[in-house]
Amino acid sequence: MENEFVDKETIEKQKSQKAPKKKKGATSVRKTSRAFAQILNGDFLTKEFVLNNLSYIFFVIFMLLLVVAKGYYGKQLSKDVETTQRELDEITAEYVEVKAGVEEQTRRQVLVEKLEPKGLKETVNPTKVIRLKKND
Repeated sequence: MENEFVDKETIEKQKSQKAPKKKKGATSVRKTSRAFAQILNGDFLTKEFVLNNLSYIFFVIFMLLLVVAKGYYGKQLSKDVETTQRELDEITAEYVEVKAGVEEQTRRQVLVEKLEPKGLKETVNPTKVIRLKKND
């Protein structure tokens, strides 16, 4: 093998003689339609590329399953939150109702009326506070 100087023009002439130029637009449409047809037929599954990347394909399928499961889990959580909020509202309404009833029963006038048959009366004299001074 000898090293020879080859002109750029001669290389281009040799390339043009070996492979004629194709139009890119027509071949890309044919390639995509051919690829689409292979997908529909299922022929792409037998190719070596798919067999070599089978672990990646399973990973993608697993991730898609996780996305679907996450959607269902989110719906279930929102449903649980709504149910719990409804229960909390019911309990709060019950608390307010019971509190109003207790306040009604413990009013000063009602207590005086209930304790009168037992002989207890309301004081007329105000209460006195006794304060002691502590010696240090």
